[in-house]
Amino acid sequence: MESAQLAGADTEVYSTDEMTGVQALERKYADKPVRPGSPALHEFEYIRHGTTSLIAFLRIADGSIHAPYLNDTRNEEDFCNAVRNLVAEAPGKNYIIICDGLNTHKSEGLVKLVAQECNICADLGIKGKAGVLKSMKSREEFLMNTDHRIRFVYTPKHSSWVNQIEIWFGIINRKLLKKSSYISVEEMIQSILKFIKQYNLTAKAFKWNYVG
Repeated sequence: MESAQLAGADTEVYSTDEMTGVQALERKYADKPVRPGSPALHEFEYIRHGTTSLIAFLRIADGSIHAPYLNDTRNEEDFCNAVRNLVAEAPGKNYIIICDGLNTHKSEGLVKLVAQECNICADLGIKGKAGVLKSMKSREEFLMNTDHRIRFVYTPKHSSWVNQIEIWFGIINRKLLKKSSYISVEEMIQSILKFIKQYNLTAKAFKWNYVG
């Protein structure tokens, strides 16, 4: 079933990943303006003002970006918080979330979050010892369970490039981050959020040409 059809049936499909170590760079010198026969030129020297990480969710049906989560860390708690913010947008809907097999995407905290959101009261066991929480494999199987209102689909190993959010990360890098100059991380964060808001006004679903 296509993602647009799933959305019509109260199932949202999202692609997600982290864009880590996003640097707030201030250009040391002003850009050289456009001249006849020459494009604008960026000076290569810059001043570093810190970094942030961005977790974003691309809605496959229309290409829009949802629940952007920016923080100076990228850990289990951050990913759980980002997922919690996403599903809070439409609490009654089903969610399919596509991501790679990073350990934070198969964590104890994520299992507990899904269990809470799906009203699963069964004993989850103990991490490293027993039950659903015993191993990364057992947690993955739980998170992929098709009976759950919120479930995850993992890209094959070394194939995270098939995840559509990676295309969008390339877009924001080319159109915003590589061209901008920031004097602080906070200024960059506000710039990213503004870019997402404007991007969503004209967002379109990506059309895949790769057939395997």
